[in-house]
Amino acid sequence: MIKITFLNSAGVSTEVEAHPGDTAMQVAVDNLVPGIAAECGGACSCATCHVVVDSDWIELVGYAEDMEKDLLESLDGAGENSRLCCQIELTRVLDGLILQVPQS
Repeated sequence: MIKITFLNSAGVSTEVEAHPGDTAMQVAVDNLVPGIAAECGGACSCATCHVVVDSDWIELVGYAEDMEKDLLESLDGAGENSRLCCQIELTRVLDGLILQVPQS
């Protein structure tokens, strides 16, 4: 199993477990992580699953690609480490990943 920690804007953490191949968004939705609305169901078309990847993890997770960047640009507070968690496919090397969920 892969463990992921979601931190909300108040600093409250939610630790979840995932299988390789899951997306961070699906795991968040399955575990009712606050702040992850995932309105488009993972189609990369709504930006309601915005997270900020912890600096220690961004190189392993990778940066947003063009389509994802376009959506992120419409959000206040999105930065270089911002990602849509529907686009983060989980692998064993991401065990321990920390994702911050910005305030909506």
